[in-house]
Amino acid sequence: MASTDQRGLRPIAAPYLVPGPTGVAVRTRLKHLTSQDEKVLRLVGAHLGSLAATDLKARCADGLDHDSHTWAERKRHLTPECSSRWAGSITKATHDQWALARRGQVAHLRSVEAGIATLRHRLSLPVGTKGTKKRPGGYRSKQEWHAKSRRLATLQERLATVRADFEAGVVRVVRGGKRLARNRHHLDATGLNQSQWRERWQAARWFLQADGESGKRFGNETIRITPQGEVSIKLPAPLAGWANAPHGRYRLSGTAVFAHRGQEWAERVEANRAVAYRVHHDVERGRWYITASWQIPTTPQIPLRALLAQGVIGVDTNADHLAAWRLDTHGNPIGDPRRFDYALSGTASHRDAQVRHALTRLLRWAQSCGVQAIAVEDLDFTDSKSRERHGRRKRFRQVISGMPTARLRARLTSMADATGIAIIAVDAAYTSRWGAQHWQKPTTSKKRQTSGHDAASIAIGRRAQGHPIRRRTAPPRTHRSDGCGPRTVQAEPGARGDEGIRHPGLERAHDARTPTLGERERGGPAHPTPFGVRAGPGAASDVTPAHC
Repeated sequence: MASTDQRGLRPIAAPYLVPGPTGVAVRTRLKHLTSQDEKVLRLVGAHLGSLAATDLKARCADGLDHDSHTWAERKRHLTPECSSRWAGSITKATHDQWALARRGQVAHLRSVEAGIATLRHRLSLPVGTKGTKKRPGGYRSKQEWHAKSRRLATLQERLATVRADFEAGVVRVVRGGKRLARNRHHLDATGLNQSQWRERWQAARWFLQADGESGKRFGNETIRITPQGEVSIKLPAPLAGWANAPHGRYRLSGTAVFAHRGQEWAERVEANRAVAYRVHHDVERGRWYITASWQIPTTPQIPLRALLAQGVIGVDTNADHLAAWRLDTHGNPIGDPRRFDYALSGTASHRDAQVRHALTRLLRWAQSCGVQAIAVEDLDFTDSKSRERHGRRKRFRQVISGMPTARLRARLTSMADATGIAIIAVDAAYTSRWGAQHWQKPTTSKKRQTSGHDAASIAIGRRAQGHPIRRRTAPPRTHRSDGCGPRTVQAEPGARGDEGIRHPGLERAHDARTPTLGERERGGPAHPTPFGVRAGPGAASDVTPAHC
């Protein structure tokens, strides 16, 4: 259910449960490899890499005319150069790579269209026109207006090119990565010489991955790993002379032992269930790694109301930390907010480790609190990273681009599934603004300074629970049940009479003075008896009157 506001606020989508992961991937290092083993791996990777490049070229040439017949034809063409299973893995990887490039092309097309729309709007305004919170204003000077008009022409030409490629089904893919290909022209900036770059480029273009097959021995006929860690590879037909094991296989001297999910992997291998493997070489460290992956059944989802029975933890994602606060079932913050820092600097592996460490601490805290759900924002900065959207705010664009929204969401979903904690995604609209407006000041005390991110975490948690972000303020002092005393701001939904006037009991203390007739008449009529006869002064009744 989406809600709107009379002031023109955009609709707010309803919260939803994020589905759990459908696959698992674990990686380990191949140790104790001999020079002969490394040579065979290089030969197999280079040979299959050349076949993968040829197949990708053929797939890109097919464009939108691709179908199952052309797929089968490509596989038949590759089979004599390797094997049927190697050819199946190559064509499947090619198809996935083309589909990924196609999705990237669509995202680029939308980004260029959004940039053109923003430029046209700002160019149509007079120079110096101030903008609003919803739409930007005109440009500051005539020089900037002229530069942006040229930028508009460039984007329009780029849009025509991208749209023509999209309609024709033409995609551009670089095996090995576009960034690494561009580094060839900037070796001084990367600190590499030509031979070092060439070694990395060749390793990135190798192909050493095989899909699993249930019912076959140890779940994979091409790259086989026994429960004891013995690794053997089915050599392509042109390299069959390098085999050192029966049936054209090469057995590595090193072993592979999976520490993470090792027991689960061993059970699948012993049951001959499908396991896919990928071997790759880290040129910078000089190490060989192997990654095992398999599919897992999706965890059945629990109803949202049952997950929120123990409260929820709202999490606000930021560029350098996660701000979290625990809420009870009524949307009230409990205890103090928590902050989980991470540094997004250095290499990609270092950044990924920082994110995983922060999420581990978050999940451990959630387990100690006893909650079953964590609420996060459904962030998407696809349309907010262009310079046309934020103009000269380069620092802000860098912050948005550096936030690991997709990786953090994927990591949190997979790690939470292992701990039995559900992830609830909520609409990110106005959470920071309304959280700071309604919760930052009330939760600030002499001993605690609530930040805007902490207040936003409260807003996220309340939206996941279905409560409005706005606080219920106390009524006027004369309308409170305790006269001018304090009154609870948040009452339980099932409590009865909490909003009415609290009537005093009829039973008085033993030392209370008995009121006279006049006083009772001034205070109101006496309490009626069960028989409907009004009790007079000093009259006694065997029935105790009911309390109000």
